[in-house]
Amino acid sequence: MNNRGGRERPTRQLPTPPPTLPTRSGAGGRAEVLDPVRRRWVAFTPEEGVRQRLLRHLLALGYPAGLLAVERPFPYMGQMWRADVVAYDRSHRPLVLAECKAPGVRLGQAVLDQLARYNTVVKAGILVLTNGAEIAVGTPADGVVTPLPAVPPFPNRAEPGGPAWSG
Repeated sequence: MNNRGGRERPTRQLPTPPPTLPTRSGAGGRAEVLDPVRRRWVAFTPEEGVRQRLLRHLLALGYPAGLLAVERPFPYMGQMWRADVVAYDRSHRPLVLAECKAPGVRLGQAVLDQLARYNTVVKAGILVLTNGAEIAVGTPADGVVTPLPAVPPFPNRAEPGGPAWSG
């Protein structure tokens, strides 16, 4: 993840091989994938495959499905936008804001800027960018994103005044 200080930080590979996603042939023969958060079949586009892989990664890290939102709408500059994935703590404060891109899309500054703009509204403490093969994770503060080695596991308890990442 690149921060405004100009230092380029390489993205990391996702820690596990891609999970086998439950798929089926839907109406008109289009491929569909079962979304464990929305609990319904959705069109299996390249970006959706990335989103589904990230959701399963978050679930494996202990994030409850009931505290994950997919394609969460929010207003920004007079228009409605959609965050790919938002993970909330048990008090329903945003913990993680994630932007998923199709495989092959470079996780560059333009994508980070998009995520940072979204976070001016969402106000999550952890930002995640992924294209399925790579993942970049960081914490935003004062216009700078500080890289993290990985997405933290879901906190077991909330501390007063904000999210807690310890158990």
